[in-house]
Amino acid sequence: MNVSVIGTGYVGLVVGACLAETGNHVIGADIDGDKIEGLQGGKIPIYEPGLDSLLLRNVAEKRLRFTTDIGSAVREADVIFIAVGTPPDEDGSADLQHVLQVARTIGENMNAEKVVITKSTVPVGTATRVREEIERWTDHPVHVCSNPEFLKEGAAIEDFMRPDRVVCGIDGEAARAVLEELYEPFVRTGNPLIFMDVASAELTKYAANAMLAIRISFMNQVAALCEAAGADVSVVRHGIGSDRRIGSSFLFAGAGYGGSCFPKDVEALIRTGDDLGVDLSILKSVHEANARQKKLLAQKVKARFGDDLEGRQFTVWGLAFKPETDDMREAPALAVIEELLEAGASIVAHDPQAMPTARRWYLGDRIAYGEDAYAACEGSDALIIVTEWLQYRRPDWDTIRSALRSPAVFDGRNLFDPGRMRALGFSYYSIGRRDVD
Repeated sequence: MNVSVIGTGYVGLVVGACLAETGNHVIGADIDGDKIEGLQGGKIPIYEPGLDSLLLRNVAEKRLRFTTDIGSAVREADVIFIAVGTPPDEDGSADLQHVLQVARTIGENMNAEKVVITKSTVPVGTATRVREEIERWTDHPVHVCSNPEFLKEGAAIEDFMRPDRVVCGIDGEAARAVLEELYEPFVRTGNPLIFMDVASAELTKYAANAMLAIRISFMNQVAALCEAAGADVSVVRHGIGSDRRIGSSFLFAGAGYGGSCFPKDVEALIRTGDDLGVDLSILKSVHEANARQKKLLAQKVKARFGDDLEGRQFTVWGLAFKPETDDMREAPALAVIEELLEAGASIVAHDPQAMPTARRWYLGDRIAYGEDAYAACEGSDALIIVTEWLQYRRPDWDTIRSALRSPAVFDGRNLFDPGRMRALGFSYYSIGRRDVD
């Protein structure tokens, strides 16, 4: 099948590479000339395990190519995925200008009947607007579908190749047949290919992410209650997660959620509810709770060292919003670092993948960066762990104690046992458990 993917960001690259891997001829198109030039030269603009080898193999075998000529990509395709960004607008709603601009370009270049699939995360009603925009510029028939992505950063290739489910919002049997053929290689093991109306598919994506965000914020509030009551959130989590009706996923207390999906999608769903006259008060509370949670580690640092941190230095391990990615969008580390900088502290950070991202987009030279995790600890008053990279889970505590001015660890992911940290001679502060002073 001839497929074009408009947008070569995180979603577009994963979709394009995985569809090419199953034998389709795929064009990745983007207006960013530098990005396309880099991709044509084998330079992958994001870090995602397994993506580089997948892309390079399919480019070499001529099933995948990249272009800035969006019109040509439209004309050559039978199926067109829209995978451009939908950043939050000032009011929290999804900004659809890029999606609708792509729709116009599709309409202007339609040369036959085509299936257009919105892969971008978009609010209910977007497919209708995309169809209207395309039909303004063409008389060729078009099928506009919604096929939301459920890819976890750090495991996106596995998620696409072996999905829990594939959700497809369709406008008729012709689109259904195309999507069945396209996704058949990925659902051979029996995981469902779920067809529904387009509006329901659009809402499913937001509802799924909102549900996960609810679980995270709920557990973070339970953690606050545990601290006040002298309980341990880790064993509480085990106790409630053992209930088959609840399960254990997304019940880990921590420093808050971030990334490109949860914060944006919760806000966008709240705005959709407001537009439709539905008060999604539970999501408003989740959004506010997460904003507070992101500052919790910095507040714990201030409780130990005082509100004036002038002359203090702190080491932050983990800048990406989660492990196995270099994505820092809405990362909890940003909130922690900003709070400490405002209090006069200096920061030395380390992250296995996200330090170039931090230098380029977010923090620049406002903080220092350690050449390795242990070098970053040298001369600091405490170590603050924000992202649970595997390499941080079994550190050399003797080296850390020697490097720090005082043996204090603030653990935003509850990676270590408080009793063991006490035995090692550290002051240890985590989330929802008793402090070790």
